[in-house]
Amino acid sequence: MASQLLHITVIQPEIVWEDKLTNLHNYEQTIAAITTPKHVVVLPEMFNTGFSMAAERLGEPMDGPAVTWMAAMAVKYRCILTGSLIIEEEGLYYNRMLWVQPDGRIGTYDKRHLFAYAGENKHYTPGSTRLIAQVNGWRINLMVCYDLRFPVWARNTGDAYDVLLYVANWPQKRNLAWKTLLQARAIENMCYVVGANRVGTDGNGHSYSGDSSVFGPLGETVWQQSDTPACHTVTLDKELLLQTRNQLPFLNDADKFALT
Repeated sequence: MASQLLHITVIQPEIVWEDKLTNLHNYEQTIAAITTPKHVVVLPEMFNTGFSMAAERLGEPMDGPAVTWMAAMAVKYRCILTGSLIIEEEGLYYNRMLWVQPDGRIGTYDKRHLFAYAGENKHYTPGSTRLIAQVNGWRINLMVCYDLRFPVWARNTGDAYDVLLYVANWPQKRNLAWKTLLQARAIENMCYVVGANRVGTDGNGHSYSGDSSVFGPLGETVWQQSDTPACHTVTLDKELLLQTRNQLPFLNDADKFALT
């Protein structure tokens, strides 16, 4: 059944450091060239700047140019566009992931776990609420980069979602953790996991090996990209997911911990 399929396109770019206009131009060229069916197009964390701590200089409001661009792309290419960027709101700055729909609705998720090792907690305000977005009968739990290291935040309590979606600027020197934890989240939550990362080198000299990935509910690799720019569409099967959960109902035995 067509309604049981979800087409997710992952863009793994080489981000030009803090150059918003160039990055948006490059993304539009990439999106325009997609020929496969697509429900959701995924951009990485801080997709228009790279992982920058220059929040005051680079942040923009929710009616700013990058959000306006996302809305225009969603309408023009008839898809949902998602990724995170620096948002200013009432004097505070957020690493905010947007879920921009063609009908103009925008869902938001503010990164919960800020990367103190890089000083992110000194420049940004953490979020406190998860966003589980809906598309084509699927439930997608949105997460940003460092959230991946904290399994309780992603816990699939009460069969809450079908897909975990992580956008990131995850460096090459810790790519083993990236790949391993994405796979672990799929296994422990009996869900699909999509991880969208970047390649290249940022303005601080950090290198990124990409490794954007999709894992199935048993931890099987559906797709994994290496260290080159890419744009790839995967098709996820809801019926297969439900069959796997019915045959192996591990989530029923999970402890009923509550997030507070």
